[in-house]
Amino acid sequence: MRRTASLVLLGLAAFFTALSPLMRWYAFPRLAKIPPSQYQDMVLQARPATLLDYGTMKARRVPEVTIVQTLKGDVAEAHRIERSTGRDVVVWNALSYVAGPDGKMVSEIPERYIFDAHSQDPVHAAGEMVDGDPVRRSGIEYKWPFLTEKRDYSYFDPQTRTSAPIHYKGTRTFHGLEVYYFEQTIPWTKVPLPKKMPVKGITPQAVEKMGTTRWYSTTRMFWVDPVTGAPVNGEEIHKEELRGGQLLPGGGKVTAFAGHVKMRADYVDSTLALVTSQRTLVLLLTSYLPWGFLGLGAILLALSLHLEARGRRPRPAPAPAPPAAEGVVSGAP
Repeated sequence: MRRTASLVLLGLAAFFTALSPLMRWYAFPRLAKIPPSQYQDMVLQARPATLLDYGTMKARRVPEVTIVQTLKGDVAEAHRIERSTGRDVVVWNALSYVAGPDGKMVSEIPERYIFDAHSQDPVHAAGEMVDGDPVRRSGIEYKWPFLTEKRDYSYFDPQTRTSAPIHYKGTRTFHGLEVYYFEQTIPWTKVPLPKKMPVKGITPQAVEKMGTTRWYSTTRMFWVDPVTGAPVNGEEIHKEELRGGQLLPGGGKVTAFAGHVKMRADYVDSTLALVTSQRTLVLLLTSYLPWGFLGLGAILLALSLHLEARGRRPRPAPAPAPPAAEGVVSGAP
């Protein structure tokens, strides 16, 4: 009986020990992915900010500028691309809407971002664009890969339509959570004018004909949860200028928008709550279950060896029966 129990425990020990690396290196890369239907919105503010008054073509100080960013998963488009690529794909229709202190639109930049649901690598397919312009992304945007590493990444900048390194700057603590801090600086670069201008009757084509160009520079900062790869906070020191041409007196330059953009406090709290719940699921597949199965395998192996050792011990010989007393016949009255 002991030998049978020992063999059963040995089989279970081998099963859980083998399951440990399979959970981490086989199951996790296939199970951890971004859902195609995900929807997320975020509100950022620059308080105060500098904004161009198109009536006077002069920059003025305003109490705040609000940026609303939305990411909406396009499930039907994701399935269409999956059929042609054979990969799990996420399609995000993104919109960055900038509003002045009066609530009126300053700029509106739509994007379509297509990426691998598991690795977050870009997937190139028809419809990939920024503000209606076809693009071919390289590097990440909006989200880092699961189990983010302490290294630089290539990050796509939608204004310049190019990718540049975003540098790992160290590990920090943000609202009690250990995060990786990344920073990217885009130097002054000539960028396209938005397709939708804030003043009726003014089109980007008309501005370009007058010889006026748009320039942009930013320093963007992200605090990223290394387990899920999701930013829990983001900031930008953002600057835009219009330069030269007939639109500006003397052909000089004027600030179109400048400010230190930060996530609104309530969105920081909601993002932290969402990331905290998601990281538990990732840790379950990458740490808790693999190490738990490995520990359980070791315990079962120890029990199996213990039972086997007990089963192999020589049993003590039975004590001899005492001799019958002389002159007494068994069963006699």
